[in-house]
Amino acid sequence: MTTILQIDSSITGEASVSRQLTNATVEQLARQQGNVRLIKRDLVASPLSHLTLGGSGDADVLDEFLAADTVVIGAPMYNFSVPSQLKAWIDRILVAGQTFRYGANGPEGLAGNKRVIVAISRGGFYDEGNAFEHVETYLKGVLNFIGVTPEFVHADGIAVGPEQREAGLANGLGEVERLAA
Repeated sequence: MTTILQIDSSITGEASVSRQLTNATVEQLARQQGNVRLIKRDLVASPLSHLTLGGSGDADVLDEFLAADTVVIGAPMYNFSVPSQLKAWIDRILVAGQTFRYGANGPEGLAGNKRVIVAISRGGFYDEGNAFEHVETYLKGVLNFIGVTPEFVHADGIAVGPEQREAGLANGLGEVERLAA
């Protein structure tokens, strides 16, 4: 049995493009893999507290991540970066000795045994190298740090207008379909 962890962080509920992409990705993975155990974590409906010096009671977040074979993350762009809800989750999974360690040659990722697919939705268009794009670049860096090479699906231009929203969503859904290829 394959365990899939679905992380959603969009505040727009059912209207969320990133949630549509994470749902489509999970459905496709379930069709491909058959026997799937799905764990869903909605970071808006059940927000995590921010880190404090005293720590947190959110140990189950790390356990869910470590137990998952595949992680599907919905990452809408808010003010050029990830939502604070998603950042709070990331703070729970970047744990020295669990997902990375420092060795003689520097940091070493310990979580490379899983597939991570990130569904990005952005209101505008952010090509690689764009000075305002801090979602894909940040997540790629963070996930690489813990030993994971993420895959990305994109829906861009969703705030440009209704036609572009549909085109962006269609592009993202097309990228989800290509994950099977």
